[in-house]
This record gives sequence, C-alpha cells and structure tokens, in this order.
Amino acid sequence: MNVHPFDRRGFLKSAAATAGAGLVPGLSLASPFGPLRVGRKTERVVMVAFAGGVRTRETFGTPGNVPNLEVMAKEGVLFTRMRTSNLGHFGATMSMFTGIPEARGIRENEREVDPTLFEYLRKDLKLASSDVWITTTGGAQQTNYSHGLHPEYGPRYGATTMDGDGIFNREFKSVIERYGLPKKMTDQEKALLERMRGELGGGQKGEQGKESGDDNLARVEEYILQELTSSTTGMTGANACDAKALRLARNLLSIFRPRVTGVVLQNADIAHGSFNGYVEVIRRNDAAIGELWNAVKSDPDLAETTAFFVMPEFGRNADLNARRGLDHGDGSDDLNYVSCVAWGPDFKRGAVVKDDQRVIDVTPTICDLFGATPKFAKGSKLRRLFA
Repeated sequence: MNVHPFDRRGFLKSAAATAGAGLVPGLSLASPFGPLRVGRKTERVVMVAFAGGVRTRETFGTPGNVPNLEVMAKEGVLFTRMRTSNLGHFGATMSMFTGIPEARGIRENEREVDPTLFEYLRKDLKLASSDVWITTTGGAQQTNYSHGLHPEYGPRYGATTMDGDGIFNREFKSVIERYGLPKKMTDQEKALLERMRGELGGGQKGEQGKESGDDNLARVEEYILQELTSSTTGMTGANACDAKALRLARNLLSIFRPRVTGVVLQNADIAHGSFNGYVEVIRRNDAAIGELWNAVKSDPDLAETTAFFVMPEFGRNADLNARRGLDHGDGSDDLNYVSCVAWGPDFKRGAVVKDDQRVIDVTPTICDLFGATPKFAKGSKLRRLFA
C-alpha cells in the first residue's frame, strides 16, 4: 500500500467529516444535551461487558479482588442472580447487546440480523455516530457487536468502534489508509504547531469564554495522535487488551462525552489454563474499571449524568479442571448465574437484589432509561433498579 505524506490538519478534517454530524460543525466535544426522558437525570450510559467468563466467587464472593466494584455496588444496585443466555463467548456477549438469547458458537464470526442496543438508541433518538461508541479488546468477532443486519436498522445506526490497539475500526480506518500511520510529534514539532496556531488565532476564546473551533480541533488532534502512536497501545500486563479497551473508553468519555459507551473485555478467559492468572486479570480489570469510574466521578458534569452497568457474559464451572483452571460447560449455578452492578443518578443506592433476573434484561433497561423502544429484544426491564 502506498503511504501518503501525513498532513495533520487534513487528517483531522477528514476524520471529523467521517465521524458523523456530532463532530460537525466546529467539533463541539461537549454536546449541550440533557436527559432524554422526562423525570430522569441520566444522560449517558457506560456498559462494561466483563466478558471472558467470570464467576461471582472471584468477584463479590472475594471482595478483596474487586474493591472498586464493591464500592460501586454499595453506592448503587447489586444484582446477585443474573441468568446468562449462552455459554459461548461470542453468542453470550452478543446477547448482552441485543437483549436476545443468541445461539452462536464460540468461533462464529458472522453478524446477527438482530439489532443491538446501539442501533435502537441511535435510530429512536436520532443520535450521531459520535454519540455512540464501543471499545473492544480486539479481534474480528468483536466488531460485530456494533450493529446487526436487520433491514430496519443496520450499519447506519451502529456504534463507532475502536479496538484495543487504539485504531478506529470503522470511521477512521479509511482515513488512516489514506494518510498513513502518523509518527508521534517531537517537542520541537509541538512547539512549532502551537506557534502556527497562535499566528492563525487558534488560541483565542470565543463568546463567553468558550473554546474556538481551532481549540476543539487541537484537542481532537491530540487525542487521535496519542491513540495512534504510544498512549494506549503501549500498555502491557495480564489484562493488557482489557486495560486498553477501558482506557480508550475513559478517553472517549473525557473528550467526546458520548451518550453510550460499550466496553468489551475478554482476558479472563485465561482461566481455562490458569486459575491464578484468571484471578490476576479480575484484580487488574477491577482497578482499570475503577480508573474509568473515578474519572467520571471527578468530572462534575459526568458524575451527575452518567450511569454504569458492569456484568460478566457468564460464569465458570464449579470445579477446577485437570490444568488447575476453570472451563465453562458444567451447567452449574456458578456458570449460569452472574452478578451485575448498576450505578447511576436514577438508581437506588446500596440495594442488593437477589431475585432471578437475566443478562438480556440490561439492553431493554437502558433503552427504557433513554425512552427508546427495543422492538425485537426478548428481555424485560430490570426490576427494583430505579429509585
């Protein structure tokens, strides 16, 4: 492939144009919207699919492993018996986003017809692509979570997708191919860029102290360059892919402030061969989820308007296998029931719900929160959630 010289302003303008109406004109990063349903405070939702297979025994059954989720649960609602819908990773995670028990095998890689949460919200609420994102741990399967193929919905209503290496899978992929992968700016280049912006008046404030279009352009430019060079892609460790997906979600919320942010994790599947490795992933992911959650809580606007849902796709077997690991297929309650945490301005505080509910109930609940209709979902709203 021919690599064209990288022009930063050209890249930025092209990226903005392809990112959807929400970033044009002027690339307004903090959209001036309020609650989408009368009587509700929630303006944004973060849904973390703690995929890879995670038992409650190693989360809320061992509080020391998940101190951040413990605090989140004490400030929100903990559902202790959420029935899962599928025991294969692809179908199980897909069911979380469609609200339908998806009978898909672990290695299948085809899009479902069923619409996703993202499509329901974008179509019913007329949201731009920049308002709805999903970050994943990478891999061709996971790009399928953004949208289905139903003729009433489909890709035009899908979530903007980023994989765990910081590449914009959909909107920005063609732009990257057109301009080539950028190199990180040196200090000298940054200083020169700032001088150029100053000469062009880019550092001036608009009316009432608001940032000018050039200021917003500069912020988006910096974000794109960081994600395409060294910021998130350099992360390592037992949960490296999961940590990248969570870091990307944190950056997106801080800068773009989307309505809906989905996050898909998967490193816990190391449990097949190593129980200790699996527990280490749980601990690290709790810390990374805590960083995301604390970033939201430290932002006054986000703290008052953002809701979280965190839950595994399914659990794991009751007993260790011959490798001193945990598989998923014994039909036990450890496998079929997981715990879900919901935290947000419209939810109860410090509630524990022990009634049987379902993982597929989360998508209809989020749709109800925003006033959208999940026409084809089989789940129902979570009971005993709202204050």
